[in-house]
Amino acid sequence: MKKYSFLLVLLVLNFTFGQKTSKILVENADFQDINEYEIPGALLLTGNVRVNHDGVIMTCNKAYYFKNENYIKAFGDVQMVQGDTLFLNSKYAEYNGNVKQAYATGNVVMRSPESSLVTDTINFDRIKQEAYYNSNGTITNRDNTLKSKSGRYYVQQKKYQFLTSVVLTNPEYTIKSNHLDYYTNSGHSYLFGPSTIVGKDNFIYTENGFYNTKKNVGHFLRKSYIKYKDRLIEGDSLYFDRAREFSSGTRNVKITDSINKAIIRGHYGEVYKAKDSLFITKRASVRYMMEKDSMFVHAKKLIVTGKTGERIVRGFNNVRFFKTDMSGKCDSIHSDQKKALTQLIGKPILWNFDNQMTGDVMHLIGNNKTEKLDSLKVLNNAFIVSKDTIGTGFNQVKGLNLYGKCRENKLYDVDIVNNTEVIFYMRNDQNELIGINKNVSSKINMMMDDQSKIDTITFFDNVDGDIYPEKDLPKNARKLRGFIWRGDERIKTKEEIFPPEENEEEAKIQEQTKVDNAKESVPMKIRKETLNYDKKKTKK
Repeated sequence: MKKYSFLLVLLVLNFTFGQKTSKILVENADFQDINEYEIPGALLLTGNVRVNHDGVIMTCNKAYYFKNENYIKAFGDVQMVQGDTLFLNSKYAEYNGNVKQAYATGNVVMRSPESSLVTDTINFDRIKQEAYYNSNGTITNRDNTLKSKSGRYYVQQKKYQFLTSVVLTNPEYTIKSNHLDYYTNSGHSYLFGPSTIVGKDNFIYTENGFYNTKKNVGHFLRKSYIKYKDRLIEGDSLYFDRAREFSSGTRNVKITDSINKAIIRGHYGEVYKAKDSLFITKRASVRYMMEKDSMFVHAKKLIVTGKTGERIVRGFNNVRFFKTDMSGKCDSIHSDQKKALTQLIGKPILWNFDNQMTGDVMHLIGNNKTEKLDSLKVLNNAFIVSKDTIGTGFNQVKGLNLYGKCRENKLYDVDIVNNTEVIFYMRNDQNELIGINKNVSSKINMMMDDQSKIDTITFFDNVDGDIYPEKDLPKNARKLRGFIWRGDERIKTKEEIFPPEENEEEAKIQEQTKVDNAKESVPMKIRKETLNYDKKKTKK
């Protein structure tokens, strides 16, 4: 057993000491001297000193060379050169040939082909090919200036890593972070922990982000947002292109428009700042804040264009909207802020309190000063239905077009014109049924009470019909042609603007979000469009 232990010790010793350590080679010195009294064990070199160690060339004005320790101290105009990859200048330096480590201080300047570092003190490990400093340092290259309290440079990767108070300054923006990895050749910056990118017209916050300082594009995760003067963009994954003034977000996207008092949500969105436009899809919705109420609108796809005061909102496919006093559905919607006109197109249906209205096209005309509904138009095949207050019947009015006036977002004066027909349940003050009015005329006017229920009804021109006792009007005659009661479709809450299939998909997305948020230190997956600029074009 002892024999094997002895052999193991010999193997370790051979491995440890068997490796040859090359000596520092003195290639030139104008004068050489030995002064054992003042500098024991050292060779004093002065004038045009040049030494070489495994490819690193050191020059200086004066040096103490400790041959036995394979160690050198250099003074005055010190420069260490490693091939064409690294140049280190300082007033004073030390180099240990056994461990291949250098130390430099005093007006230190470290240069590589891509950048230069100015600091007070630096350490360089040749084996690891790493340089690090703990004094304030300034890195400059063609495009940027970086300042930090401490940092580390990886020569082979051409990467700086800063872990304390780093500031990257570019003519167009400033990056601040406590953890930044910066690649000098590509201009890639990786930000970890609370970090900001501040430009003239935008502000970016991220806790896990990537930014290319040469191409001015970035990708940001984890609690990130992009802020313009009037818009705030949030999302699980954000993409930013400074030159195009373009931003996009994926999953849990939220765009806050402070000027137009709108909040836009979806799972994919694009914002073109220069064009004053945005696009949102995948459970897209927009919330407009109006005094003490809000309007919620959903569509498969929402597009917002135009400057403030001239905004145009377009929604496509299965549009659904809700407000406490109004809700509805249609195929598509077109809203013009300047005209205060909202058009519901394609099988529109509108509920205003207890009234159900349908037609081929609907126009909601607002008042930009009061931000309230001013009037309503239902064009072609206008049909308004409401349940009888007590019985099981339905009040029905139909005609070619409907024109309504609103007060406090409630219909109070309604005209139905051309080929009008009516079925109206008439009741006295005790809510007793007097009879059922069924007739036709050229025009009808209805005055509504505070709950938008029919208070009075007036018939004009070519009136033909009668008031029937309930027993004298058969049930199959109590419905006008085209009557369909769709009360079960009515949207009664803001959550109901989303169809069931989208709610199912939303549950899956939020479950995945929880899984992702639970993961710690997940490596960042940079979006493809962020990396496209890195692909070198091959010459044909």
